[in-house]
Amino acid sequence: MALDNPLKRLPSVEVLLGHEIIKGLVSTAGRSVVLKAVRAVLDEVRNRYQSGDLTEFPDASDIEGWLCAQVHDYINKRYSSSLKPAINATGVVLHTGLGRAVLTPAATQAAQAVMETYCTLAIDPETGRRGHRDSHLNDLICELTGAEAATVVGNNAAATMLVLNTLAKDRQVIVSRGQLVEIGGSFRMPEVMETSSAELKDVGTTNKTHLWDYERAICEETGAIMRVHHSNYRILGFSSEPSLAELTDLAHQHGLPIIDDIGSGALVDLSQYGVEREPLVRDSIQLGVDVVCFSGDKLIGGPQAGIIIGKAEIVKRIRKNPLARAFRVGKMTIAALEATLKLFLDPARLAKTHPVYRMFAATPGQLSRRARRVLNALKPTVMPEVTLAIVNGHSQIGSGSVPVETLPSKLLSIKTTRPSAGEVARRLRYSNPAIFARVHKDAVLLDFRTIAPGEDQWVRAALNRILGAKSPR
Repeated sequence: MALDNPLKRLPSVEVLLGHEIIKGLVSTAGRSVVLKAVRAVLDEVRNRYQSGDLTEFPDASDIEGWLCAQVHDYINKRYSSSLKPAINATGVVLHTGLGRAVLTPAATQAAQAVMETYCTLAIDPETGRRGHRDSHLNDLICELTGAEAATVVGNNAAATMLVLNTLAKDRQVIVSRGQLVEIGGSFRMPEVMETSSAELKDVGTTNKTHLWDYERAICEETGAIMRVHHSNYRILGFSSEPSLAELTDLAHQHGLPIIDDIGSGALVDLSQYGVEREPLVRDSIQLGVDVVCFSGDKLIGGPQAGIIIGKAEIVKRIRKNPLARAFRVGKMTIAALEATLKLFLDPARLAKTHPVYRMFAATPGQLSRRARRVLNALKPTVMPEVTLAIVNGHSQIGSGSVPVETLPSKLLSIKTTRPSAGEVARRLRYSNPAIFARVHKDAVLLDFRTIAPGEDQWVRAALNRILGAKSPR
C-alpha cells in the first residue's frame, strides 16, 4: 500500500501558532514576526519536498516539534541583532574590523545615561535657549591640547574634508607626495581632497621633499599648506621632509593657514608603554599650527569621532560651514567622548581606568600567567591529538597607529589535525560570544593582551567545547 503524501502531516498555521514553543516565541518576538516565520517555514518545507531536496519527514508525533525548531532558527537568523559582542584574541589592540577601541566603563555609563532620557544636548540650562553641542567638549579638549577652540564630527575623514572645504575650497592645498596616504577601505587622501572641492598640489618625491619644494609651489591659487601624518606606514632609509615647525613658519610668512592631519591623536607620550612616540596633539598647537584634526577612536580610545582644534577664528568658520551639520555627532558620541577625555586629565592612572592603556601596559609575565591558567584548565579535557603551548608573540597597536612598532606578548598556541587550525578558528568565530584569533603555520594563536581578563572564562569554555574529548566531530 502506497504511503500517504507526507505533506498532509503538516499542521495548519493556526495549529502551529497554538504550540507552547511558538507561544513563547510570540511573547518575545511578537505575533506578526512569528506568523511570518511560521508561514515561511511551512512554505519552505513544501517547496523542498516538491523539488526532491527533502526526502525524510519526522513521524506525525514529532513533526510539530521539528517545525517549531525551524521557526525558532528562522527568527534567530533573520531578526536577531547582526552586531554582536566579540572577544578579540588577535593581538591587534585597535582592531578596525572589531570596532577599534574598547570603550571605558565611564564612557559606556555616560552614553547609557543619555540614551534613556532627554538630555541637555543643544540647550543652555542657564537661559533655557538653544545652545551649541560643542559646548560639552570645547573647554575640555582645549585644556588637554592647548588649542583655542574645538569641534567634533563623525570621524577624521569627515574632519579633514570639512577643514579643507572651509579653508581651501576651489583653491590649491600643498602636500608632500610622500604623504598622499591610503587608509583602510581604499580611502585615499587625493580623493578626500577632491571631494572637499580643494585642489591637490603635490610636491617633492615619495621619499624626499624639501622646504623649497613647498615654497616654489606657493602661488595666488594656494589656499593652505597641509601635513598628513604617515599613519599606517613608514618611509625608511634615504628619506626626509621638512619639519612641522618649518612648514608652519613658511605658511605664516605667506599668510597661509597650516593644516596638520595628525591621524591617531596621541594625547600622552606612548614611550612610557614601550611604544614608539607618536606626534602629540599638543605639540602641533604649540608650534602655532592653525588647525589640527585627529581621530577620537584610536589612541584616545573613545567612540568613533573626528576632532578639529585650532585657532578660534578658524574653528568658528568651520562650525558655520553647511557641511558641519551633515558631519556632526549625536548625544551618545558626545557623552562617551567627554567621559573618555576626562580620563586624560590624570594620565598617570590611564593603565587602571582605560582598557586600551591597560592593554598597552600589560607585561608579558602578566599575560603568561593568564594564558597558563587557561592552558592548565584545558589540558585534562582536550583530545590526545591537541597540543597546547604558551609561546612568545607580538601585539600590534592597529588602525594605522605606530605601524612598525609591536609589543611583546604571550600567546596560547593550539595545534591539532582534527579539526584543522582553520576549522578551530572558524568554530571560535561562531561561539557565543564570537572569538577572533590568528592562524599561523597551522596553529591557532590567541593573544591575551587583547583578551580582557574577564573574558578568559569564555575563551576556556569555547575551546573546551571545540577541543574536548567528548566534543562532536
